[in-house]
Amino acid sequence: MKRKVTKAIFPVAGMGTRFLPATKSVPKEIMTLVDRPLIQYAIDEAREAGIKEFIFVTSRGKGALEDYFDIAPTLEASLRKAGKRELLEILKSTNMESGAIAYIRQHKALGLGHAVWCARRLISNEPFAVILPDDVIAAEKPCLQQMVEAHQETGGCVVAAMEVPHEKASSYGILDIKEDLGAMVSVKGMVEKPKTGTEPSNLAVIGRYILTPHVLRNLTKIKQGAGGEIQLTDAIAKEIEQGRDVYGYRFRGQRFDCGSKAGFLQATVAFGLAREDLRDEFLQYLNEMVSLQQAAQ
Repeated sequence: MKRKVTKAIFPVAGMGTRFLPATKSVPKEIMTLVDRPLIQYAIDEAREAGIKEFIFVTSRGKGALEDYFDIAPTLEASLRKAGKRELLEILKSTNMESGAIAYIRQHKALGLGHAVWCARRLISNEPFAVILPDDVIAAEKPCLQQMVEAHQETGGCVVAAMEVPHEKASSYGILDIKEDLGAMVSVKGMVEKPKTGTEPSNLAVIGRYILTPHVLRNLTKIKQGAGGEIQLTDAIAKEIEQGRDVYGYRFRGQRFDCGSKAGFLQATVAFGLAREDLRDEFLQYLNEMVSLQQAAQ
C-alpha cells in the first residue's frame, strides 16, 4: 500500500527583490492577490490535497508570515462584538492548529534544493509535497490534489509540468521524456535551465512536487549546480539514475508566475474576474481602459 502524502514543504526564504520596495518590510508571500496573500492560496491548495502538516523554510525578516497563521484574539473579539460573522469565518481559514505548522530557518541562500534539504529532519520515511507559493494555479480541482491522486497510481516522484515556448525553456527545469502517457509522462532525465537549443523537450517543471525521501538523501550528497545553487532538479534526476521512477504530470489549470510583476498583474486580473462580487465592475473598468488605450494609438 502506497503511503499517503500528508506533509508539505513551503520554501519561503527568498528576499523577493523583484518586488522592492514593497518587500523591504513585507514578505513577498504576504503580498495580496485580490484579497488573500499568496501563501494563503498555497495553503488552501495543500489542505484540499489532504496535507495535515505544513513546514515553512524561512529566513530572517519573515516574522509577518508566522504572525499571519496565528490567531488574532483582539481582532476576532472586535469582529464578534460588531456582529461581523462573515469576516470571522474568513479569518478562521487563516488560523493553523497548534502543532500543524513548523518553521525552519535557511541561513544561506543556496537554492531550492538546499531549502528542501533544510526540512529533512521533519520528514520521516514517507513521500512529501513541495509547493512554491510564487506559482499560483487556477484549477477546478486543485493542482496538488490532481498530483496526489496520480501519485496513488504511480508512486515514485511526480513533478507538475507544462509546455513552454522553446525560447523560454532556458528559464526552467526541463524534462527529457522517456514515454508520453498523456497526462503523465515517464521521465528519463531532467536538465536545469538548459542552454537555448539544447533543451530535450519543452515540458517544464513548475512549482509543485511530490517526492520520495530518497530525494533528501540525494540532496545531502549533491554539489552546487546551475547558478551556484543546490538544485532540486539535480536530486530528482539522481532518482532516475538510481533506477527509481520519476513522472511529469500535465496538470489541468492555468499557472501564473507571481514571482514576476507581469505574472502577478495577470493573476490579479484573472482572479478578480473570477469573483462574482467583483466581476461586473472590474470588467467594465478594464473595457474602459482598453478603449482609452486604443483611442490613444
